[in-house]
Amino acid sequence: MFEDIKAQAIADFHDLCHASLDWPTRSPRTHAEDSLWYWLESNHRYNCQLWAEEDQARRRDVPDAAIASNKRNIDRYNQARNDAIERIDEHILARLENITPSADAWFNSETAGSIIDRLSIVSLKILHMGKQSLRTNINEALREESQGKLARLKLQRQDLQFCLDELLDGYVAGRAYYRIYRQFKMYNDPRMNPYLSKQIIQ
Repeated sequence: MFEDIKAQAIADFHDLCHASLDWPTRSPRTHAEDSLWYWLESNHRYNCQLWAEEDQARRRDVPDAAIASNKRNIDRYNQARNDAIERIDEHILARLENITPSADAWFNSETAGSIIDRLSIVSLKILHMGKQSLRTNINEALREESQGKLARLKLQRQDLQFCLDELLDGYVAGRAYYRIYRQFKMYNDPRMNPYLSKQIIQ
């Protein structure tokens, strides 16, 4: 049922994206619109764009207006990232709608979409920590520190891959289940953000 989204395939896809010089801004979509992989790709694209904006938002040598632009982009990409996580979970749970969990099935507080999102983020950490470990203008202590952190990040990715496959296989077998918990980002809703609606709640 989930042979197309095994955790290793997802991790390989993340790494393949990083290998492209056109990723993420100039790289065309590679999956059918509104498919599970379309949203998985979208989630990773938004995480990569978020990473770049977060780095730029720490600059001290540019006008405040540039940082404000970064912050707005961060907000926009983060909302899109969370929307993509929810779309991933909707597609996965649609495949599982005829599965009835057994009475002793475990309930997983983290959704499969959230684990996939974490795999995306850890792939970015591996990419950039790997670059740090290969720098030629750092001392040996920092190089060893970077290499140690890189090894830990790779272990974290292995653990996340195991957890994703275990959750999906467990759900198919009726041994596990989870629910979608919507993010309900009130600060992005002009009806609920008091500074956007001009209705300050005391």
